[in-house]
Amino acid sequence: MNLQKFHGVIPAMATPFTADQRIDEVRVVELIEWYIGKGLHGISVAGSQGEFFSLEYDEHVRLLEITVEAVNGRVPIYAGTGAVTTRGAIKLTQAAEAIGVDLALVITPYFAQPSQDELVTHYTTIAKATKLPVMLYNNPPRTSVNVLPPTLVRCMKAAENICGVKDSNGDLTQAVEYLLLTDRKSLLFSGRDTVFLSMLVHGGTGTISPAANVFPKLVLRLYDSAKKGDWKEAGRINDLLAPLRAAWAWGSFPVVIKEAMTLAGQSAGPARAPILGLSPQRLADLKLVVDKIQAEELKLG
Repeated sequence: MNLQKFHGVIPAMATPFTADQRIDEVRVVELIEWYIGKGLHGISVAGSQGEFFSLEYDEHVRLLEITVEAVNGRVPIYAGTGAVTTRGAIKLTQAAEAIGVDLALVITPYFAQPSQDELVTHYTTIAKATKLPVMLYNNPPRTSVNVLPPTLVRCMKAAENICGVKDSNGDLTQAVEYLLLTDRKSLLFSGRDTVFLSMLVHGGTGTISPAANVFPKLVLRLYDSAKKGDWKEAGRINDLLAPLRAAWAWGSFPVVIKEAMTLAGQSAGPARAPILGLSPQRLADLKLVVDKIQAEELKLG
């Protein structure tokens, strides 16, 4: 299994919706072209930031189809295919494979809170039902389920196409242990912008980044600076982006990134109900954050 193409800065693509809550297919294609034009290394579709939890099955599949058609092989596609049940995740993963994505990004079950043994069974059963590389997606703040590092090790030993983890936990000690404990090459993607730089220091593969929806050039600059060993510049950009992550507390997930995208000139429409837009005061606060960061990104040309 060749994993070399899976690296770098991947936008955690927000799914564009119209005012009446339909998937905005035209805008999906426009956003993908914008991401690729900025030099991002892949596309992550139907993840948490993409509001996968609000998509019906047919919508989910259609979103993957549009993405594959639009990308047309130019960059790898990381497709969210997780579900509450193993059966549901297999159905989505097999559909994604048939459509032509490059990797299945499988979030842990949510609402249900499986044990570590149950997670091993869940993930290995999914992996054995597909030829796609399967990357675990650990996001305890959203799911109340934490994939412990020994569990990743067990999964990778049980299924050769399980290739690593996207970690949105924010616990750097645990993230490092994912790499230290695995006995073959393991992908480690950050799902939390504030720890991306720290993960790179410890050997992380890249980021599936909410901030890259808004400021792709800056997130790329952070990655490239770190790869060159320019830790001062990487740290400067990391600190510059931190207030955007802090602003997530100003609204219900995932509306803040969508509002920030609109303020920066790349709208993905509203979040799906029941999530509402920010209050006028919070929107004004967010604009101050976006304007300050955007001024730095514009300097990059």
